[in-house]
Amino acid sequence: MKVFISGNIADSGLKLLAQNNIIVSNWKEARQITSSELIDACRDVDALVSVGPNKLDASFLQSCKHLKVIALHSVGFDNVDVEEARRLNIPIGNTPGVLSGATADTAFLLMLAVSRKAFYLHKKILNGQWQNYEPTPELGIELHGKTLGIFGMGKIGLEMAKRCIGAYQMKVIYHNRNRNEQAEAVLGAKYVSFDELIEKSDVISVHTALTPETKGKFDMAVFKKMKPRSIFINTARGGIHNEEDLITALQNKLIWGAGLDVTNPEPMSVDNPLLNMESVAVLPHIGSATQETRNAMADLVAKNIIAGLRGEKLPHQV
Repeated sequence: MKVFISGNIADSGLKLLAQNNIIVSNWKEARQITSSELIDACRDVDALVSVGPNKLDASFLQSCKHLKVIALHSVGFDNVDVEEARRLNIPIGNTPGVLSGATADTAFLLMLAVSRKAFYLHKKILNGQWQNYEPTPELGIELHGKTLGIFGMGKIGLEMAKRCIGAYQMKVIYHNRNRNEQAEAVLGAKYVSFDELIEKSDVISVHTALTPETKGKFDMAVFKKMKPRSIFINTARGGIHNEEDLITALQNKLIWGAGLDVTNPEPMSVDNPLLNMESVAVLPHIGSATQETRNAMADLVAKNIIAGLRGEKLPHQV
C-alpha cells in the first residue's frame, strides 16, 4: 500500500507507517502544493495525508475517488467537501484532542501579549527606541477578574478557560450551538447568547470551526458592540473574522487589541497594518507547534491511514 504526504510530519508517524509496510512518498518542495499537483501525486497511491490548506473539494475527490482514506494533519476540515467524500465512500480522518492544550497555550500567550503591548514594545527595542524610564506611556491593561468570553466551547475553549481561571480568576461565559455541561459543572462557565457574549466580555477567544455560519462572524457590526477595552483573540480560522473590519475597529479604538494566530489570507502580507499596531500580536499559525503535539498528531494521522487501508473504522473520523 502507498500513501502520499503533502508536507512534512513528525518521524514518529512515518515510523508507524513503515512498521505497517506502507510505502510513503512526500511533497518535497518548500512551497505549498497546487491542486493539480496534488491530483497528479495521488494518482498511483492508495491514501493521502493532507498537510496544510489543501483544497479537497468535489473536483479533487472526483479525480481521486480511488483513494481508500484521507487523513488530515489538523482538527479543522473546512477545506474538505465532506459530503462528497461520504458519497464516494472515502473516509476522512482528523486529529482532535491531541492539540487542545498547545493551542490553548497559544491563545493565552496572545491574550497576555496583547494586554501588555508586548510585541509592539519588543519592536521598539529592536529599532533602538528604548528611551529613559517614563511611568505613563504605552501602558497595558490587567486581566485579573475580567470576563472571558469563549466562542466555541469545545476542547480547546475549555483548556483556554482553565488557564484564564487559574492565572487570573477570570469569569467565564460562552456561546455554542449546544451547551457544554462539563464547562458549566467544572468551571462555572455560563452559557449566554451571542449578543451577550460580545457585549459583556473583556476578552473574546474564538475556538470554533469555520462553517458557513461562522464565516465572517466577527465583522464591524460585532466589533462596534464589544467593549472599548476588550481584546479579540482568534486561534481557530482566519475566515471567522473580517480582517478589514478588524483593522478599522482597532484604528478607531472600538476595541483595545487583537491577538491572531490565524489570518485571512495566510501568509499575511508584510505591509498589513495589524503588524505595526500597539495592541496587536500576530503569530504565523503555530497553535499546535510543539514537539509533543506534532508527534501526537503524526501518530494519529498514521493510525487513521492504517485503519483506512485495512478497511477499518478510523480512530477519528470526520
